[in-house]
Amino acid sequence: MSRLPSDHSFEVSPHPRIWAFGISRLRDLLFEIAGEYDTRADLRVISRAYDDAVREVESAGARRPDVILAGGSNAAYLKTRLVVPVVQIAPTGFDVMQSLARARRQGERQVALVTPGETPQEVRDFVTAYGLDVVFASYRSAEDAEVCVHALRERGVGAIVGPGLIADLAAAAGIDAVFLYSHASIRRGFETALELAEATRVEVKRRLHIDNLLQHLRDGVVALDANGRVEAINRRLAQALDIDAARAVGRALAEIAPDLSRALPDTDGDVLASIRGVSYLVHRGPLVGDGGEDGVVLTFQESRAVERLDRTLRSKQLTHQFSARYRLDDLIGESASMQRVKTLVKRYAKSDATVLVLGESGTGKEMVAQSIHRLSARREFPFVAINCGAFPEALLESELFGYEEGAFTGARKGGKAGLIEAAHRGTLFLDEIGEMPLPLQSRLLRVLQEREVVRLGSTEPTRVDIRVIAATHGALTERIAGGSFRADLYYRLNILSVALPPLRERTDDMMPLAEALLSQAARREPRLAARVRRDEALSHVLSGVREALCRSHVLSGVREALCRYAWPGNVRELQNVIERIAVELADVETANGSIAPLDVETMRTIAPELFVGAGDVRDSAKAAKTLRERSRRVEADQIRAALAACNGDRDETCRTLGISKTTLWRKLNAVR
Repeated sequence: MSRLPSDHSFEVSPHPRIWAFGISRLRDLLFEIAGEYDTRADLRVISRAYDDAVREVESAGARRPDVILAGGSNAAYLKTRLVVPVVQIAPTGFDVMQSLARARRQGERQVALVTPGETPQEVRDFVTAYGLDVVFASYRSAEDAEVCVHALRERGVGAIVGPGLIADLAAAAGIDAVFLYSHASIRRGFETALELAEATRVEVKRRLHIDNLLQHLRDGVVALDANGRVEAINRRLAQALDIDAARAVGRALAEIAPDLSRALPDTDGDVLASIRGVSYLVHRGPLVGDGGEDGVVLTFQESRAVERLDRTLRSKQLTHQFSARYRLDDLIGESASMQRVKTLVKRYAKSDATVLVLGESGTGKEMVAQSIHRLSARREFPFVAINCGAFPEALLESELFGYEEGAFTGARKGGKAGLIEAAHRGTLFLDEIGEMPLPLQSRLLRVLQEREVVRLGSTEPTRVDIRVIAATHGALTERIAGGSFRADLYYRLNILSVALPPLRERTDDMMPLAEALLSQAARREPRLAARVRRDEALSHVLSGVREALCRSHVLSGVREALCRYAWPGNVRELQNVIERIAVELADVETANGSIAPLDVETMRTIAPELFVGAGDVRDSAKAAKTLRERSRRVEADQIRAALAACNGDRDETCRTLGISKTTLWRKLNAVR
C-alpha cells in the first residue's frame, strides 16, 4: 500500500475525495456509475493516464485526492509514482466468464484473455475447469500493450478480452474486442476506494493532530523510519537545524544534518550533542509499529533548560522534604499555662524575631516551633530542623553551613548546601541549642547578625533570609556560667521566649491529652483500628480510659498515681504509656465483642511506674532524678571503657562514640 501523504498543508475535505482515472471505454463506464456516489464522496472522473495522471495529482497541491481509482496498467503505474493510495479496478469472476462467453459466441475462433500484470491463478483455474481454449497474455505499459495485441493478431487470435486500452488496440488492429469490466466491478472498485478513503482520512487527521502536538512541544522531536528517513519533525527542531520542516519529511537525517547524525547514539539512551553551537540532551527511543520496532524517536532538550528544571525540582523537593507537620491545634491543653503558650505562639508568628523555646524534654518544643512557622508569613517555605546534640562537631558544622567541593576528604562533587541555606525564606529550628559546640556558636552568631553564611572551604558569603527558632531543655544561663555557652549568642537568641510547662504542672490537661493520644494510637494499631471501625466504639474506649485514669469512684488508685507521678518524660512519656494501653485494648474484649475498659490491675501491669511509692510529687521527682543519675553513671562507665579501649585518646574516643569533645567532657563531669 502506498505511503500516506506527508505534506503538512494537506486539506481535509468534508467528504472523501476520490479521483477516478480512465480513458475510452473505462472512462464512459466510470461516468455512468459516478452519479450514484454524489452524496457519499467528492468524486471526479478524469480522462488521464500514466504521466498525464501523475501531473494532474501533483498539481492539485493541498486539494489532492484521498484515494485514486484506476484500472489495468494505469493503476499499476500510478502506484509506483504517487504517495496517494491507488485502488485498482479488478474484474470479478463473473466478468471473466461473461466476457469469454461473449467472445466465443461471436464465432468459432481462438480467444485471448489479456490482463495487466500476470494473469491471476484463480482465473487460469476457472478457464481450465470449464475446458475453455483460451490464450493468456499480459502487459505492463502502453507500449507493452500494443506489442502484445500485434503478437496475438499474428498468432491468429480472433477475439481479445481485456481492459479498455487492450480493447481499443484490438479494435484498431481489426480484432474483435470484448471489454472486460462490468458495472459490478466498477461499483466494487468505488466501494473499496470509499473504505480506503475513510481509513486514510482518519489516519491523516490523526497524523495532523500528532503533528499539531509536536509543533507545540518545547523540545525538539524527530521520528525516523528504519532507514533513517524523517517521518515527522517539529518546528522547534527544524528551526534549530535551520531547515524547512515540510521539505525534511522523507529525506535522510544524515543528508539534512550530517554532523548531528554522526553524534546521535546507536542504541536507546541519552547523549549530549551540539547543534549550531547549542548543547542538547538527546534521548533516543524505539518507534514501534504493528510488526515491532520500525524506527526511532529522538527528543532534543537544551541542556540549559534541563539544568534550570533540575534546580527547580531540587527546590520543590527541599520544600516538600523540610515541611512543618504540626499546627497550633495539635497543642492540646486548656490549662491557663497552655493558653498562655498558645497566645504567645500566635503573637510571635506575626514577627520575624528570633524565638527561644524553653521546656523539659518531651513538652513539645518542636511542635511550638512548627506552629509558629505554620502561622507565619513563611509557611509556604521550608521548615528545617536539626538537633544540635545529635551530631559530632565536624559533621554538625558541615550539615549546618555546607561545604565546597574539595573542602575535605570525601566531600561531595560540586559541594553541598547546608541546612541554613536550605531554610532560605523559611524557618531554621535549632533543637537542643545548648549542646552546640563553642566554635560553632561563634559561626552561628555571625549568621544571626549578618544573615549570611560561608560554606566550609569557601570565602564567599551567601545571603540567607531565615527566621531562627531555638530550643533547649536546660538553663542556658547555667551553661554560660560554666563557660560552655556564649553569652552574646544567648542574648541574640533570647529576643522572644516561650516557656513550656511540664506535664506535672498541668494535670487538668491530662485527660484531653490522653484521649487525643489514644485516638492516634488506635489508628496506628491495626487490630484496634479495625475493631473501632467495626463497632464505632471509640467513644466507649476513651471513656474507659477516662475511668481507668481519672475517675476516683472507679479506679481511684490509678487516678492518685497519675496525679502524684512526676512525668519526667512529660507528654512523650505519656504517649508511650498510651501506646501500651492501645496494644492491650486490641486484645481485650467484653462478652458482646466490644472493647473493654481497663481495670486497675491491668493498668498496674501496663505502667508500673505510675504506682511507684506512695509519696507526693516531690517523691516521684526524686525517684525520677535517681533514675536519671543511674542512667548517667551507666553512660559515664561506657565512655570510660571506650577511653580505655582507645588508650586515652579523646579524639579517637569521640569519633568512635559519635560525640563532640564538649559532650564527652560534660557527660564525664556530670557524675562527679
